[in-house]
Amino acid sequence: MIQLIEFILKFDEHLDSMVKAYDVWTYAIIFAIVFCETGLVFTPNLPGDSLLFAVGAFCARPNQPLEIWTATLLLTIAAIGGDTANYHIGKLLGPKVLAGKLHWLNQKHLDRMHRFFEKYGGKTIIIVRFVLI
Repeated sequence: MIQLIEFILKFDEHLDSMVKAYDVWTYAIIFAIVFCETGLVFTPNLPGDSLLFAVGAFCARPNQPLEIWTATLLLTIAAIGGDTANYHIGKLLGPKVLAGKLHWLNQKHLDRMHRFFEKYGGKTIIIVRFVLI
């Protein structure tokens, strides 16, 4: 289990061996990681940003099965699709969360977050994009 977690968190370091093992199926694995990192609330720790740099650098190497334009198109679709999925999850669960119907969430923390958003408005979106917690 520890090896799996280490592999996922340091995926960019294992990219070379993965491309050799899975060839073009690496696109699907990278797509899934970017989609999940962008679109699922419980997977923000996946190596999304560092993975993008690693894939770009890997595509620049000569004689590689990964192609920059294919990777760019697929990862753009993964990011937009993940963001859209996250929006719809929030749209579905948001009213339940804010109404206090999900008892495993601390209502005091939600109220504090709401006051923060009311105070700082749209800047909040930029702030939370670059601050993990």
